[in-house]
Amino acid sequence: MKASSWSIILCFLVTFTAFIFPNLVEWLAFTPADLLRLRLWTLVTALFLHSSLLHLLGNMIFLFVLGRTLERVTSSTKFLTVFLTGGILSFILSVPFYQPDVFMLGASAAIFSVASAVMLITPLTFSIIFLAPVGVVALLYFLYNVAAVYYGISGNVAYISHIIGFALGIPFGIRWSKKWKRNLGLSTILLLVYIVLTWTISRLVTVSIPLQ
Repeated sequence: MKASSWSIILCFLVTFTAFIFPNLVEWLAFTPADLLRLRLWTLVTALFLHSSLLHLLGNMIFLFVLGRTLERVTSSTKFLTVFLTGGILSFILSVPFYQPDVFMLGASAAIFSVASAVMLITPLTFSIIFLAPVGVVALLYFLYNVAAVYYGISGNVAYISHIIGFALGIPFGIRWSKKWKRNLGLSTILLLVYIVLTWTISRLVTVSIPLQ
């Protein structure tokens, strides 16, 4: 079984175990204060812990598509390297932006690291689930998070951590792809085409619906 599949299984196991035994969250989730308390295991356990079923399923869909894509075009070792490095460092580098006792959990930032690496390595791989090339998916969700930070969208989503995760995946993509500049350009062009097509279709649908 692929490493990405095992990662998904582990996310389900850890999360559902925490659902059954809620007290485990304090031992598994990462908080900025954990660095001073030397509770360093939470940097790993928090990657596989999710706050809700919706949080879990959303992340696992992205991990299934992007993780399997990266693992297929590189290797299991390289996928795990990006996933774990991006996830752990995202927690650490996000510390200045959050209160010391805030729970930080989930694989989102790690998945963003995988996303940026995939975008630079194999952007044209088409995802049936998202109905778009993976390069477009990665870039679109990165820009969404940038917009969320810019406009100060509040909530329990760590948008800054996602951006950090995306940035952490870029060096891996550059290292493992000799055509990363071309692939970045392709992803950008495809995203613009995707946006224009979406806007055009939405306009046509709006015009075709008669007003009552």
